[in-house]
Amino acid sequence: MLKEFRDFAVRGNVLELAIAVVIGTAFGLIITSLVNDIIMPPIGMLTGGIDFKDLFIPLRPTELTSLDAVKTAGVPVIAYGQFINHVIKFLIVAFCIFLIVKQVNRLQKPAPVVTKECPFCFSAIPIKAIRCPNCTSVIDTV
Repeated sequence: MLKEFRDFAVRGNVLELAIAVVIGTAFGLIITSLVNDIIMPPIGMLTGGIDFKDLFIPLRPTELTSLDAVKTAGVPVIAYGQFINHVIKFLIVAFCIFLIVKQVNRLQKPAPVVTKECPFCFSAIPIKAIRCPNCTSVIDTV
């Protein structure tokens, strides 16, 4: 059983998944810092100094004005500012992942062509085939 577990744990796809989780967590921290420390302060300045994280609607009357104070007091709230922050973070993460995947795809070599189309039945056949296995037509090799 230990041998099977070792084989499972060192299999390539398990290690790749573990590495992806670690890198994803680190990337998430970078994106969180980018949004909270770089992007949101200028947006707050442009909107008159509003900090999105403190935007909320109390569901019971209260004199408290900060989200942390209201939550500490146990007042139920709709924290739509937090939601706005999370939407912006998601959009930034999705855009960064899009850019990374686009660059990786650009750097990868295209897969070699291994099939061609039969001119008679339009099915995919091996590139070196001289007869279509589907319609049995003779393929012109010229």
